[in-house]
Amino acid sequence: MRKAAAGDGTPHSGRGRKVRTHSPSSPWLFLAPGVLVVGGFSLYPFVSTVVNSFTDARTLTAGNFTGGTNYREMVRDPMFWTGLRNSVLYVLGVVPPLVVLPLLLALLVRRSVPGITFFRAAFYLPVVASVVVVGLIWVWLLDDRGLINALLEALGFGRAGFLSDPWLLLLSAMAVTVWKGLGYYMIIYLAALTQVPRELHEACAVDGAGPVRRFLTVTVPAVRSTMVLVAALSAVSAFKVFSEVYLMAGATGGPGGEDTTLVMLVQQTGTGLSGRVGYASALSVVVFVLTLGLMLLVLRANRREDR
Repeated sequence: MRKAAAGDGTPHSGRGRKVRTHSPSSPWLFLAPGVLVVGGFSLYPFVSTVVNSFTDARTLTAGNFTGGTNYREMVRDPMFWTGLRNSVLYVLGVVPPLVVLPLLLALLVRRSVPGITFFRAAFYLPVVASVVVVGLIWVWLLDDRGLINALLEALGFGRAGFLSDPWLLLLSAMAVTVWKGLGYYMIIYLAALTQVPRELHEACAVDGAGPVRRFLTVTVPAVRSTMVLVAALSAVSAFKVFSEVYLMAGATGGPGGEDTTLVMLVQQTGTGLSGRVGYASALSVVVFVLTLGLMLLVLRANRREDR
């Protein structure tokens, strides 16, 4: 019998071929680098923090198991309640502007007009700028001898203690957070607005609806899920705020520590050669639980509206 030609459609003989089989451990070899990174830099520090929260560990000593002593002390610590108050106020003061203003900004910059690329880049510039640089610039602007106070004095108003009055300092830090986050959330809204059908706007315009009515009846319902996402992201970020308040209020948290947030309290308590690592770990666990609860609250509110 003649040997089958290579191109005549006759199947080749399987003799001499080796079938390669993959080892059951092959997928785990690909997963190993990621698992090691997550375990070493996320999971292990988290578990270590939870364990240390039940000890009296300090910076140079491991500490002994003390049960819930750190948590009981936290309830009696007035600085904890000050930090919790400021963190909650920060969320209440930052989230609404960061949900609404970036949406309005996205509606403005999505238009195709000459020079709009420049404005998009300008609005996004604070996002890529270093938070330390941004904080220092605003400190210079809001200083007693800064530009803003000079303008207020030139207009006949008195100088405002933006960096010396506890409430004005907290509001100033909120303004910096909102200013720095506008461009980031604007990009998220720009992506969501591309999914809004143009036919809906045209139909509303035919019915005589003005820009405000179209915004409330078409745009807002269409991007509501994105608004919930922005609210969740900005709420978590605001609750864990550190850099803005630290740069503007200093390491002590402003006059008398009145502007200290929970994350700043963790830093103040757990650093230094005599830092109370156990108590700082307990504070960190509380911050994690409150942050998780905040996210679940936002998601639950979104589900109720979907029903």
